[in-house]
Amino acid sequence: MRGNPLKARLAAGEHIYGTMMFELLSAGLPAAMAAAGAEFIIYDMEHSGFDYMQMKDQFALTRGLDLVAMVRPPEKSYSAVSRLLDLGAMGFLLQMSESVAEIREIISWTRYPPEGRRGAVFGGAHDDYAPGPIPEKMRIARERTIIMPLIETARGLAAVDEIAAVDGVDGLHLGQFDLTLSMGIPGQFEHPDFLAAVDNILAACHRHGKFAACMAMDVPTIVDWNAKGFQLTSCNYDVGLIQGALRSMIAGAKAGLAG
Repeated sequence: MRGNPLKARLAAGEHIYGTMMFELLSAGLPAAMAAAGAEFIIYDMEHSGFDYMQMKDQFALTRGLDLVAMVRPPEKSYSAVSRLLDLGAMGFLLQMSESVAEIREIISWTRYPPEGRRGAVFGGAHDDYAPGPIPEKMRIARERTIIMPLIETARGLAAVDEIAAVDGVDGLHLGQFDLTLSMGIPGQFEHPDFLAAVDNILAACHRHGKFAACMAMDVPTIVDWNAKGFQLTSCNYDVGLIQGALRSMIAGAKAGLAG
């Protein structure tokens, strides 16, 4: 049963890069992303049509690639979280995180008794179908699972320090699009209120020894946010990456012919 190499590296202050999947899945996708340098993929089940069997396949495909598979569940329920753990998810991006009580409850779903109430299944996808001592598998499962509340509402922002302080939270993830909507400044990423919100999230992470995570759409934003303190960065998402590359190539071809 493999561990999660990202956790120690994040704790050491390293920068980690990957991407998010909202639309596209194939058998070759994890290998292609790993070959491009990605160290993790976050699969988004909230905003996509991805189902559990597709996730099981993708988690299996990442297993031999040193690629950490994380997921935003379709809903924040015991059924969704525990099933995705059993299928091999190594971390969670938890949408619309707004309260300490909710985060503590979700964390309890990811841990076996006596620390939590995760149901037991061994010799399955999450422990690589391998034999071995159950206590050791329980320890690895606890240590490898990344919990990232997504701060994407004004209520979540108001509670950000308390959420960051929760034992079991590994990092906080900025949700810039929903956050600006919730703050009444949709898409205004240079607005002073949004910039102050980013600083508050980073400060909460720093105070409580948690990493800060984000999704950035372009290289200048990645560089800026990494310099500010974000460590785990999704470099755009599947459709954005494909459209951006295609748009650039078409524009370049047209300019070349015109010139």
